[in-house]
Amino acid sequence: MVTTTELLTLPDTANHHDHEYHQLVFGLEGNTEFDIQGRGAHVSLGQGCLVPSSTDHAFCGVGDNQIVVINIPTENIAPPPLKTEIARLFEQATYFTLDSQRQVLLQAISREIRQTPANSPLLQACGHTLLLSMQNHMNLAPKRRYLGAIDQAAIDQYIQLNLHRRLSVQELAGVTFMSPSHFHARFKEITNLTPHQYVLQKRLSEARNKLAQGWTILQTAEHCGFSSQSAFTHAFRNHFGITPSRCRKTSREH
Repeated sequence: MVTTTELLTLPDTANHHDHEYHQLVFGLEGNTEFDIQGRGAHVSLGQGCLVPSSTDHAFCGVGDNQIVVINIPTENIAPPPLKTEIARLFEQATYFTLDSQRQVLLQAISREIRQTPANSPLLQACGHTLLLSMQNHMNLAPKRRYLGAIDQAAIDQYIQLNLHRRLSVQELAGVTFMSPSHFHARFKEITNLTPHQYVLQKRLSEARNKLAQGWTILQTAEHCGFSSQSAFTHAFRNHFGITPSRCRKTSREH
C-alpha cells in the first residue's frame, strides 16, 4: 500500500478542496480549524479528522501550527482484508480525540517523520503505523461513544499527559465522545467540580509532588501549566494554605 505522510503548516487564510484519496489528519502543534461538509471543529494536539475521498472540506491554521497528514489511495491500496478495513474506516467523515497512549505514539512518530528524508521508506512505515492504530481506536470508539458515562481513568490520563499546557472543556469532552455542554454538566454532577476546577486540582497535586522531590518553584510552575510563577504561588497558597517555597522547605526538612 503506497501512502504519503507529511508534516504540514496550514495558512491562516481559509482554503477548501477535495481529492481522490482518503486523508487522515492529526493535530500536532498549535490550533487549526476544519469544516467538513458543514461540520466545523478545532483540531489541536491529540485531535484529528478522517476525510473520505471526494469530500469537500475547508481548513485554515490559527497562528503557529503543525499537523500530520496521511494520504491513502482508494485504488489498489491493499489485500482484501485490509482494504475492507480501510473502506470501513473512511465510510464517513468524522472528528476524533486520541486516547493518551495514541497521543504518545503520535508524538514519537512525528519526531521520526521530522528526521526522515522525503523519499525514505520509513515515512510510509510511520504512516502505516498511525493508520493501523487509528483503525483500532475507531473500532473501540463506538463502544464508548454511546455509554453516556464518563471514563474517569481516561480523563485523568489525558490531563496527566497534558498538564504542561492549557486544556479546554472541548478537549476533555472529546475524550468521552460527548458534547462540551453535556460533558460539563455530567462531570460536575459526578465530581462536584467543574472540569476547570478538577484540572486545577490535578495541577496543584502534581506541583506539590514535584516540590517534595526538590524541583524549583519555576520548574514546577512551568511543568504544571501555570502561566507564571506568581500565578502558581497564588493558586497554591489558596488551595493548600501554604506557599510553594514553604512547602518545598518543609519537604526537604523531612
